[in-house]
Amino acid sequence: MARRAFTLVEILIVVVIIAILAAISIPRFAATKGNAYTSQLKSDLRNLSIAQESYFNQHGTYATDALLLTPQFVPSARNTLTIVQATSGGWSATATSANTGTICALFYGSVAAVAPATSDGQIACQ
Repeated sequence: MARRAFTLVEILIVVVIIAILAAISIPRFAATKGNAYTSQLKSDLRNLSIAQESYFNQHGTYATDALLLTPQFVPSARNTLTIVQATSGGWSATATSANTGTICALFYGSVAAVAPATSDGQIACQ
């Protein structure tokens, strides 16, 4: 009576193929996660911008601390957002991800640019 089963060689080939596929997909997944964290930082800075404009319309100046903008604005988990400078003429802020160490910055108006941002109203990351 002949038994039908997989041979050891066939099983090893399947394991090798799975290992190759995993080796290809894991770095791509890590890069995708990094891009997601950077997008989250950019989103936080855009939301801060909206909250700052709302605060300006109510108080005639921009908020000097992100806590002044709560509950309207709360940064995402594991992101640190710092308002570097805020005057009645503009503001600048940085956002840092604890997940990747990526830093993004944004500034508006007549304040000094904060690295890595170089253009007024444009979010830049490094």
